[in-house]
Amino acid sequence: MAVRESGYTLSAASRRPFEEAVARVKDELRSEGFGVLCEIDVQATLREKLGAEVEPYLILGACNPPLAHASLAAEPELGVLLPCNVVVYEREGTVHVSAVDAERMRSIVGNDALADTAATVRRKLALVVERAAG
Repeated sequence: MAVRESGYTLSAASRRPFEEAVARVKDELRSEGFGVLCEIDVQATLREKLGAEVEPYLILGACNPPLAHASLAAEPELGVLLPCNVVVYEREGTVHVSAVDAERMRSIVGNDALADTAATVRRKLALVVERAAG
C-alpha cells in the first residue's frame, strides 16, 4: 500500500480487518523501536459517554525512548506533542492506518535541532504505516 501524506499525517488504506490491522501496527511499531504507552478506544468512549455509535477507531500513543529523549533534550516543551500518535480506524468498510508526520510537527516548533530526529521518526512511522496496511 502506498503511504499518502496529508498536512499532518502519513496514511494508508488497508485490506486487513480492523483487529488484524491493530495487531499488525503494534508489531510494526515494535520492529521500529516504539512501545505503545496508551490505547484510546474512541468507539467505546463515545458509546459510553455520549451513547453514540461510531465505527471502530483506536488511538495508539507510541514512543521510541531514545528518540523521545533526544527530542526533549533539544526542546523540553515538545512533550505537548508526544507521544507519537498512530490511529487505526474504519470508515465505510475500509480500515485506515495513519501516523503523525513528525517533520510537519517539527515545523510548528521551529527548532532546527530537531530536524534529524523528526526525519528519523517520520521515516520509521512511514514504514510502520506502509507495512501494517499492506
